[in-house]
Amino acid sequence: MKLLEGKTALITGASRGIGKGIAEKFAENGANIAFTFANSVDSAKALEDELSTKYGVKVKGYQSNAAVFKEANDLIESIGKDFGDFDILVNNAGITRDNLLMRMTEEQWDEVIDVNLKSVFNLTKASVRNFLKLKRGSIINMSSVVGVTGNAGQSNYSASKAGILGFSKSVAKELGSRNIRCNVITPGFIQTEMTHQLGEEVMKTWMEQIPLKRGGTVDDVANLSVFLASDMSTYITGQVISVCGGMVM
Repeated sequence: MKLLEGKTALITGASRGIGKGIAEKFAENGANIAFTFANSVDSAKALEDELSTKYGVKVKGYQSNAAVFKEANDLIESIGKDFGDFDILVNNAGITRDNLLMRMTEEQWDEVIDVNLKSVFNLTKASVRNFLKLKRGSIINMSSVVGVTGNAGQSNYSASKAGILGFSKSVAKELGSRNIRCNVITPGFIQTEMTHQLGEEVMKTWMEQIPLKRGGTVDDVANLSVFLASDMSTYITGQVISVCGGMVM
C-alpha cells in the first residue's frame, strides 16, 4: 500500500520548485492533491494533467492568495466542496524581497511577512475545523534555515521564517490532544529554478560551506514531507527538521 493512499493534501505554492516536488511525491504515494498557485495558470493546468494521468489521483489547482484572510477561507470552502475532507496541509508558498535593512522599504517588509507568515496563520486557522471533524491531521509548515540562523540582506525573509517556528510549536501544543500534528521543515540550499539563476560561481561558493558539499534536491524535501504526512510519523509533532546537508547543526 502507498504511504498516502486514500488521503487528500492541500499544498500551497505548488506550481513550481519545492511545492511542485511535494505535489509530485504525494501523488506518487497515492494522495489526492489540491494545490494553490499565484499567477501561472498554464503551469498549474499542466501539473493537474500530469499528476492525474500519471498516478490516477484527483488533482485540482486553485488560483488563490492565502495572504488574504477571506481568500484563505474561501479556498478551504471550495476544497471541501470539491474533495470533501482533507488530511494534510502543507504551507509552502513564499516569496523573497531581499534588501539591506537600511534600504528595505515598508512595502518589501509587509509583502514578505504577509505572504510567508500571515498566510500560514490564515490557512492553518481556516483548516482547523476540517481536522477537528476528522479527529486527525498533519500540518507541515515550510520555513528555512535562515529562519534559524538569520542572513544579511534578508531580515524580512528571516523574520517571516522564524515566525513560522514559534507559530508551529504553539499550534502543536494547542491541537495535539485532538490528534492534529504540526511540524516544520527548514530547507537549506535546495537547487531549484530560482537558485540556478544565481550563477555557477555563487552556487559553488554556497556548496563549499555545506558539510555534504552539495546542494539539496527538491526530492530531499519532498521525501521528508511524505514521512511527516504519513502514518509513519504519528508520534512526531512540534518538531523543526532541517534538510540542509549539515548547514545547521
